[in-house]
Amino acid sequence: QVQLVESGGGLVQPGGSLRLSCAASGCTFGGSPMSWYRQFPGKERELVAAITSMSSIRNYVDSVKGRFTISRDNAKNTVYLQMNSLKPEDTAVYYCNAGYSLPKYDSWGQGTQVTVSS
Repeated sequence: QVQLVESGGGLVQPGGSLRLSCAASGCTFGGSPMSWYRQFPGKERELVAAITSMSSIRNYVDSVKGRFTISRDNAKNTVYLQMNSLKPEDTAVYYCNAGYSLPKYDSWGQGTQVTVSS
């Protein structure tokens, strides 16, 4: 059974940075595209960033382009999201999943809360 464990969230001031991590197990991580999603209170999850299995292609939602970077380490079964120049509107719970444009797994991890506030 796939297990996705997100970490690295926290409280940061506007303009600050955070690096999120997602450790995956129970899946063929190296062969899977991976994505980060976020969920605002009362909203559906939205796709934030995606990366192909060999990191050759990365895609981002317009609101984070130039500020966020998705990367992965296939040897560690881990995908990362480096978030710079954070804004209050980035405040959300962040999740990872396999897949590039749609989540592959119905089961989600607990997510990691990111709060951007002064």
